[in-house]
Amino acid sequence: MLALSRKQGESIMIGNDIEISILEIKGEQIKIGISAPKSIPVYRKEIYTQIQEANKETVNSVDIESLKKLL
Repeated sequence: MLALSRKQGESIMIGNDIEISILEIKGEQIKIGISAPKSIPVYRKEIYTQIQEANKETVNSVDIESLKKLL
């Protein structure tokens, strides 16, 4: 993991297309802004984890034999 220090108003670039900016710092809370192409999804980690779990549950609930009959 790369750890960087940034001050309010400063940014970091990921590749040529993604910019992460420090918008505001209040106590222990930091607001960040993320500029990325629409083709790159950006999620909070807890939401991303929920999506991954839902996808796994869906895959596990698929009845393979029923799908074979359809083909």
